Amino acid sequence: MSFITDFDAISAESKYVNILLWIIFGFGVLKLTTLTLRSLALLADLFILPAVNYSKYGAKRDNYCVVTGASDGIGKEYAIQMAERGFNLILISRTLSKLETMKEELVKKYSIEVVILAADISKDSDDNYKQIREVCENLPITVLINNVGQSHSIPVPFLETEENELRNIITINNTATLLITQIIAPLIVKTVRNSKQRGLILTMGSFGGLIPTPLLATYSGSKAFLQQWSTSLAGELKGDNVDVELVLSYLVTSSMSKIRKTSMLIPNPKRFVESTLKNVGRRCGAQERFATMTPYWSHALYHFIIEETVGVYSTIVNCINYSFHKSIRVRALKKAERLAKQQ
Repeated sequence: MSFITDFDAISAESKYVNILLWIIFGFGVLKLTTLTLRSLALLADLFILPAVNYSKYGAKRDNYCVVTGASDGIGKEYAIQMAERGFNLILISRTLSKLETMKEELVKKYSIEVVILAADISKDSDDNYKQIREVCENLPITVLINNVGQSHSIPVPFLETEENELRNIITINNTATLLITQIIAPLIVKTVRNSKQRGLILTMGSFGGLIPTPLLATYSGSKAFLQQWSTSLAGELKGDNVDVELVLSYLVTSSMSKIRKTSMLIPNPKRFVESTLKNVGRRCGAQERFATMTPYWSHALYHFIIEETVGVYSTIVNCINYSFHKSIRVRALKKAERLAKQQ
């Protein structure tokens, strides 16, 4: 009661002080209410709500799911887990031998149709996109998973980034993702228009795009671009019954991250993809963002805490990120030096 009494006493001294105090009080209540609702939504998404039913996306109805970067890591897991849900697959990746092995295993285990296409997406070739169009244009596609991606070999200052690496990152992460989506999205719209189904486009984002990341500047910028593009596309395709989601991840064990050991913050691809497919359409850790999800529980909590405290664009987060990646760069350069001496 003392707080209310003091509040009334102060506000009674002046009409303007009274108005100001009530405005501050109102903003405080609004912030607290918003934080409470977001926290409850976060917990519900991660731990309470049941897994998404993929029948609405045409599972087990002879429909196809396209997966790019499908031969390793997260992309391979997407292919396996979509096959488990009853989708036929169109797998696009660089290494034909890996795709052939995957096709044989998936057909044998799940009795589905699998189409494979070997294409080096780092080469911005019209032939690549012509092949993709020819393979896909007559098939009933309801799902596209834009998984293909490229990062720096090690953290590197932007001014020292090799031109070839810079171009590869932009070509793979941005140009290829947009052009492939421009080919596949109309086919998804056509398929769902002729049926009582929905379409789905998932694009792999990254905490590198969520949080500005010194020493990975080109990669960070390429993933930040995908945030704006994917969210904009979600607004465009909403009326066509196509759900578009950007999937944010922190570290996952993979050949690209060069991390092999799992931990509470670092899942393997199987666990990460399980969380993603279970929670499609839910914000999880990305409660403040439209058409965006941070599905893995520890990544979600990390995202939520940063966003609700200092903010992803704060100086302190930028400095911590710089120090973290600088230490990785130092260790990588020392390792390269040791290996060079051994030769």
